[in-house]
Amino acid sequence: MSSFFLILIGFFIVVANMIGFISYKKKKNLYYSAFTIFISAVLFGAIGGVLALLVIRDAFAIFYGFQVGYYLIMNSVIVLSIAIITTLIRTYNNRTI
Repeated sequence: MSSFFLILIGFFIVVANMIGFISYKKKKNLYYSAFTIFISAVLFGAIGGVLALLVIRDAFAIFYGFQVGYYLIMNSVIVLSIAIITTLIRTYNNRTI
């Protein structure tokens, strides 16, 4: 059962990052992309919770869905920190030239 949720976590992370990449290509804004991944994390966490309830059929199965959402939110925090570091590097390079 745990391998199903590991595959689900991996699949949702890949899909959320692809959605974030597409939004970055459209808007050319890293912060918008990080926010899109964060919103996707909330959505996919809810979907993971519902899938866990349907598969396990126990009231505590919702915590598996929360775990899926937790990993996706950590993914969006990593993307946001990369966006902040990129902005700081761009600002520093533009200031020193």
